[in-house]
Amino acid sequence: MAIHIIFLLFSLCILSTSANVFVSIDCGSSKTTYTDENLIVWTGDEAYMQNGESKVVQTSNSVSPVMDTLRVFTTRKKNCYSIEASKGERVIVRASFFYGNYDGLSSPPSFDLHFDGNYWVTVDTSGAEYAYYEATYVTRLDYVSVCVAQTKPGQFPFISAIEVRSVELTMYSNGDQNYPLHLIKRVAYGANETIRYIDDPYDRLWTPAVGKNGLINVPSDTFLATTTALDQPPTPVLQNAVTAVTPTTTIQLLVGSFPPVGVPVYLNMYFSEVAELDATTQKRSFQVLMDNKPLLDQPVVPPYGDCTELYANNLTVSSNTSFTLVPTDDSTLPPLINAMEVFLIGDLLTDGTNAKDVEGLSSLQNAFATLQDWGGDPCLPAPYSWDWINCSSDPVPRVTTLYLSSFDLTGVVPDFSTMDALETIDFHNNSLEGPIPEFLATLPNLKQLNLASNQFSGPIPDSLSKKNGLNLVVTSNPDLCTSGNSCKTYTSSSLTE
Repeated sequence: MAIHIIFLLFSLCILSTSANVFVSIDCGSSKTTYTDENLIVWTGDEAYMQNGESKVVQTSNSVSPVMDTLRVFTTRKKNCYSIEASKGERVIVRASFFYGNYDGLSSPPSFDLHFDGNYWVTVDTSGAEYAYYEATYVTRLDYVSVCVAQTKPGQFPFISAIEVRSVELTMYSNGDQNYPLHLIKRVAYGANETIRYIDDPYDRLWTPAVGKNGLINVPSDTFLATTTALDQPPTPVLQNAVTAVTPTTTIQLLVGSFPPVGVPVYLNMYFSEVAELDATTQKRSFQVLMDNKPLLDQPVVPPYGDCTELYANNLTVSSNTSFTLVPTDDSTLPPLINAMEVFLIGDLLTDGTNAKDVEGLSSLQNAFATLQDWGGDPCLPAPYSWDWINCSSDPVPRVTTLYLSSFDLTGVVPDFSTMDALETIDFHNNSLEGPIPEFLATLPNLKQLNLASNQFSGPIPDSLSKKNGLNLVVTSNPDLCTSGNSCKTYTSSSLTE
């Protein structure tokens, strides 16, 4: 078992929210906005995505207005949505998928899901119900990106909904913020329906888990207006619990499906007493065991009218790992649990494509409308770069090639001189005009520059024509001249008439 950190939290704090982002996107929907039964305001995705096609699931498969529409992508290596956020804030990002046999082929696809240039998961859309995936992490940029990427021929990625919620920076902060948390399970024991917004202001989805296999549901007889839990479970989650039948019975917790080989896990458990006990005759006390070994050096005694949270970071969990609640010898009441969250700790968050290249690509996108629909990280995760660039394999990748031939680019070439790792630039067969920019000659690694079949005018900068090792192609630019009205055709760095 890997080294882990475990604490019980007892500090009182009033449930508070200062969320900056609360965005709900109904992908493929033609509606501008609408409000669902949970009072969540949804928007269509036309402001976020121009590529792809809007589709509707078959009527017989309808499950909800949000899941009834989707957007499918038949072109590009990846397609990305970008949502504004603040750099350095903690967010919950949820992506949902429901195939619903929208294409009548009864062939649900498989594809990859990315966030902020990081691999997330391979999406399985074969289930009869909708699937959702959730990641919690601290942003490194001023936006959140959610991308789907085709991985198999003929299996086109799609997406049904995207939700982004800010949470307090202190929440889920007991691990290393350089790693994301991927939700495995979030359970409200004893609840009879899913708990989410508005009961949970952060709109986490707490799925119900009723008592069975020797467990019984027990409602609380108190209302919790405050919570001691750092991760702020909503009050309705703490209003119910499950407990064993007899004081000497243990509770076996099912934390999720894990592989035979251990993986790193982040775990939260929440305990709140459901009734005011008689201190002279009643006591509820139990140990939390992992593989029959205590996780704590003291037993859990759930407080009445409040909440105790146990969190464990960087546990190594496999398919053989067991978690149990075992009553202590002096306990007169059986163990109890109200809620639990289980996360897989993801890989190290990427820093993304080199900032100088991102700046240069932004200049190109600002200048040319046809490039503005490309979002997400330009290079990552490899090999899913934007279709019109090549990238290096460095940990912080550099853009080495621009393939912008026949992209219907019009106007003047903007300054993208910050992209100093470029080796190849292909602008041929567009409608670019004005003088050839002199900054191109300052790119130290540039070896191929194709400006053919455009409308460039004026002389070729001497710095370009004399640049050692550069293969320069400028054919079919009728207004391009070397001096006066004497126009020449250039095919390489050895310029000839």
